[in-house]
Amino acid sequence: MVMTPLAMAALALLSEHPMHPYEMYQTLIQRSEDRIVKVRPGSLYHTVNKLEELGFVTATGTDREGNRPERTTYEITERGHLALTERIASVIEAPEYEFPIFPVAISQVHHLPRELVLNLLQRRLQQLDARRDYIAEELKHLHRMELPRKYWLDVDYLRSQYDAERAWLERITGEIQSGSLDWDETKASSRPGPHTTSKQKDD
Repeated sequence: MVMTPLAMAALALLSEHPMHPYEMYQTLIQRSEDRIVKVRPGSLYHTVNKLEELGFVTATGTDREGNRPERTTYEITERGHLALTERIASVIEAPEYEFPIFPVAISQVHHLPRELVLNLLQRRLQQLDARRDYIAEELKHLHRMELPRKYWLDVDYLRSQYDAERAWLERITGEIQSGSLDWDETKASSRPGPHTTSKQKDD
């Protein structure tokens, strides 16, 4: 089994202290871990069950609060600790190409008309700025908490990623606008793209 990001997050939580999956879910959300891991209650329960099958975690007991269903508490095993540390080390040591979708779209964006491409890139810039603002607020919050920096290196990394992408988007947008990046309309698709507005169609 290749350990998924959610499995890594689950094992990391259990290395702190035993928890039941719902507590794990709440903790991930409270810590804003959903910015780097896709967190869903159902997928988390499935992941914990899989980790138990592999011997990485073990059930320590069940409890019930009021009329809620019983909740099973899990703790990490020695095998789980070893698997987690090995996975962290392997990911840090060697880059893994994850085939993101954005480079695929960029490689084919020449099929779209110049004005539509400019509009889409500018809209992406706006959304990227919103994410950068969110990260900036997260950093302020972490500074106020006086949490040691080693615990939030991921936030610093994300900020650097957003800054790098923003710089690239601004450069490419500027090159298209100035004409230094040639955009031969005869080679671009004349069909309206999925984000073309009714006004654009009429124009």
